[in-house]
Amino acid sequence: MGTVQLFPEFVSETLGLSGVLGDVVGSLVAAAVVGNIVLAFTGVAGPWAKRKITAAFTDRIAVNRIGPFGLLIIPAAAVQLLAKELIVPEGVDRPTWDLAPIVLPASALLGFAVIPMGRLGPINLQIADPEVGLALVFAFASIASVSLVMAGYASNNKYSMLGGLRAVAQNLAYEIPLIVTAMSVVVFAGTLQTSGIVAAQTDVLFSVGGFDVPTWYAFVNPFAFVLFLTANMAEIGRNPFDIPEAPTEIVAGYQTEYSSAYFVLFYLGEFVHVFLGGAILAVTFLGGASGPGPESIGFLWFVVKIWGFFLFTQWARSALPRVRIDQLIEIGWKGMLVLSFANLVLTAVIVGVIA
Repeated sequence: MGTVQLFPEFVSETLGLSGVLGDVVGSLVAAAVVGNIVLAFTGVAGPWAKRKITAAFTDRIAVNRIGPFGLLIIPAAAVQLLAKELIVPEGVDRPTWDLAPIVLPASALLGFAVIPMGRLGPINLQIADPEVGLALVFAFASIASVSLVMAGYASNNKYSMLGGLRAVAQNLAYEIPLIVTAMSVVVFAGTLQTSGIVAAQTDVLFSVGGFDVPTWYAFVNPFAFVLFLTANMAEIGRNPFDIPEAPTEIVAGYQTEYSSAYFVLFYLGEFVHVFLGGAILAVTFLGGASGPGPESIGFLWFVVKIWGFFLFTQWARSALPRVRIDQLIEIGWKGMLVLSFANLVLTAVIVGVIA
């Protein structure tokens, strides 16, 4: 596999910079561009797309008064939320209470640093490509659990504390199956490098009527894909696994005592994690940024895939009932964990026999 110029290298070369200065400037500019792309997605998804999609599923009318198609609800909601007073309840544990809403979106944004988002013209939208890239993505994403525990513990609220405890129980029950299932992809690809995993899915699996079906691992191992998708939904806390929030049971869980800008950060972090979950799913099972057409439009295919995952999460939110906390834990430890290890062993045996 040939060496591909990463985004920071492209920036420093374009600006005519070299050495440490080129590395620093290139990295900062690349991080700013990728970060703003992700934040733009979440800005559209949270105030507008989520409402429009849910309304379509439930046969209702969503935002349609402010601007064309209601799109101006995006800046309006931002101004409305940020203009609210930040209320700090008595007895909270600061600075833990202050840090929690910052850690949540930061952990998800860090995960995008090693995600190959594909090419947009001559630009390769990937900030870094370490050999242990997939492990780094999961490490960054798991920091979110720390944020939820911090918020639940520091809020001096029993509902928040319950939400934090539920978040820990849920993440422990599903993060292990998620990573074990991802390891079956690593066994197939033979590398933890995210670009290598994507490159391993570019071959043709079979042809039907002149149409080439690529070796996306969703086609190679659909059982692992379903396992990963289910564990991923639990990891990002979307229905039917939104137990840490569960508005009908514990108000809003870990974020009950947050308002104004802090609530915005939690809300932002939630959607950044949804898109990170879609990005990880695309890289591991859906060929990353690969798709029909020239390689120079790969970023567009990547966007289609992660927004497709977002659409799936919104369908699940409208169609699937929330499971109880005891059912959630039982599904994770007694079902998902056993099936993920069985899938890993079977994959290893198949790859060993073929190799």
